[in-house]
Amino acid sequence: MRNLFTFFFFSFFIVGTGMAQPRWTAEQAGSWYKKQPWMTGANFQPSTAINQLEMFQAATFDPETLDKELGWAEELGFNTMRVFLHHVAWTSDKEGFKKRLNQYLDISTKHKIRTMLVFFDDCWNDKYQAGKQPEPKPGVHNSGWLRDPGTDIRNNPDSLKMLEAYVKDVMTTYKNDNRIVMWDLYNEPGNNQYVDKSLPLLKLVFEWAKAVNPSQPITSGIWNFGANFENLNKFQLENSDVITYHHYGYVDAHLKKIEELRAYNRPMLCTEYMARRNGSLFQTVMPMLKEQKVGAIHWGFVSGKTNTIFAWDTPRPDGKEPELWFHDIYRKDKTPFSNNEIQAIKSLTKKK
Repeated sequence: MRNLFTFFFFSFFIVGTGMAQPRWTAEQAGSWYKKQPWMTGANFQPSTAINQLEMFQAATFDPETLDKELGWAEELGFNTMRVFLHHVAWTSDKEGFKKRLNQYLDISTKHKIRTMLVFFDDCWNDKYQAGKQPEPKPGVHNSGWLRDPGTDIRNNPDSLKMLEAYVKDVMTTYKNDNRIVMWDLYNEPGNNQYVDKSLPLLKLVFEWAKAVNPSQPITSGIWNFGANFENLNKFQLENSDVITYHHYGYVDAHLKKIEELRAYNRPMLCTEYMARRNGSLFQTVMPMLKEQKVGAIHWGFVSGKTNTIFAWDTPRPDGKEPELWFHDIYRKDKTPFSNNEIQAIKSLTKKK
């Protein structure tokens, strides 16, 4: 009953307000994309942070590691990072959070890197709190990553004003900031079996973003191509200024998905790829994305607290480094998982 009430409350709110700004036309989106370099980079989390809160809270914000690791990204020729935020970092320390976010953006700009900021996320742990974050569970992929806003907040209509204020405050602060290349409003909506329960909040965050009317494009990437995600995918594809998507499969299947998405006649970015066990590799997928003029933002950079060298569904309780890493490129001492990969990346970004 509570979920049903939330759904109708969200639906009434959406119908009763309306969006302030129209979606970019295909021509606007195409003109914007032509002015951009080929976007290449990573979903970036410093090796010293287990999740979005540890990255941006005052006690654990780590500018030295940010500077070092973004410097390594610059050396590879990467120019775009996708970075996740969390509303608790804002509610617990609004001005401090924005100050640290600005510091991150200054550091990234120093290394010629622009950022795609992500607001909401339906992945991994449902419970969270400000303050000290948990230590990584040995051998467990993303053991400390956080959903945002999570089930309790989603099921509380009173939280809407807070979430709206958070999104609008951050977006208004940076709506004309060239350090931000794009706003990714909601990562993998419908994950963790939410499916259409995520649709009302997805619609709302697009409405809030359009009310701010940023100079940068807004998007939310499709990630599950199953029939039960039809409603979510339809809304995302029909409301994103630029089409974004995730694909962790083999290069042939990945190319087929790109060809299907061409029907929307908009610029495209793959905002998650590269899972070695799945056959999604730099050496095969990245050249294809460049040839297709599709942005290439893979998952993981420096192996650290997120434990993403381990596969999603294959924990290793002993925490021993697997022979085949799932994600990530470097160890903390900058030794790469594969020198062959490093050369493949540099050849494509012209950093030979």
